[in-house]
Amino acid sequence: MPAEPPPAPPPTPPLAYGIQLPIQSQSPLYTEPWEATATPHDLREIARTADETGFAYIAGCDHVAIPRRLAEGMGTTWYDPVATLAHLAAVTENVRLMSHVAIVGLRHPLVTAKQYATLDHLSGGRLILGVGAGHVPEEFAALGVDFARRGALLDEAIDALNAALGPDEYPEHHGRHYDFSGLGQRPRPAQRHVPLWVGGSSPAAVRRAATRADGWLPQGDPREKLPAQIAKLRRLREEAGIEAPITVGAITEPLYVGEPGHPVGRRALHGKPDALAESLRAYAAMGVDQIQVRFRTRSRTELTDQMRAFSADVAPHLT
Repeated sequence: MPAEPPPAPPPTPPLAYGIQLPIQSQSPLYTEPWEATATPHDLREIARTADETGFAYIAGCDHVAIPRRLAEGMGTTWYDPVATLAHLAAVTENVRLMSHVAIVGLRHPLVTAKQYATLDHLSGGRLILGVGAGHVPEEFAALGVDFARRGALLDEAIDALNAALGPDEYPEHHGRHYDFSGLGQRPRPAQRHVPLWVGGSSPAAVRRAATRADGWLPQGDPREKLPAQIAKLRRLREEAGIEAPITVGAITEPLYVGEPGHPVGRRALHGKPDALAESLRAYAAMGVDQIQVRFRTRSRTELTDQMRAFSADVAPHLT
């Protein structure tokens, strides 16, 4: 009797896709010209489109203040992520709300927990808390925080936030930089466990994601460098004895579904949906679970049209 063939491997799950919101962060390095005059109505329409078309999350950045020496490259338009995501939570139903990334070392963990627990409660459990170390010394100095200790502060802040965003009304944490107990905070998050993702591609950030986080958000890694970074991430997690899965992300090249009638830059991916899907599937082959996409556009309407085209024609083939 012939031997039975081995079982087929499980199908590769489709790549989830999310978007860093335009308008709320306007660095000249990546902002499209139309964003300078965009309105809150435009931002709401983009969030609604993401919600209606299957985007996994919408994300907002975090900077308190930008020094003059960096303003030319960074701009000074940086919406507050909690206020922005709370506003957009009210006009969406399903899309998750992510800070990409919150510089949590600038604030006491109980302040951060109060803000984001309220956001999770009001949104029905849609928060993903993305955190990062920060890179602007003047920002830390203005708020009375030691920039040189930002890595150590972030490490402990993650531990403190895991306690403060947990189910206990009276969270407890005892560490070198933060110490609290016997202090009640309500409302509690709607989620029993708020996913915490670490942003950054430095050795410290990769180690932090591997040993302390539920997800990793690389910053600026070209796709050819990602496989080695992912392998390192998984090795460090295994060495730490952490068996829980980790969500691996990637930021794609700029995209345009179809053939653009305007310059989109040398690095941008554009063309027919099946060709775009084939290129993006390479991320899944590396071990990436979710991709953050961005589109080269000339107006809010063109952006929402691109989001709909991506969802309808490209996303179904991201397996």
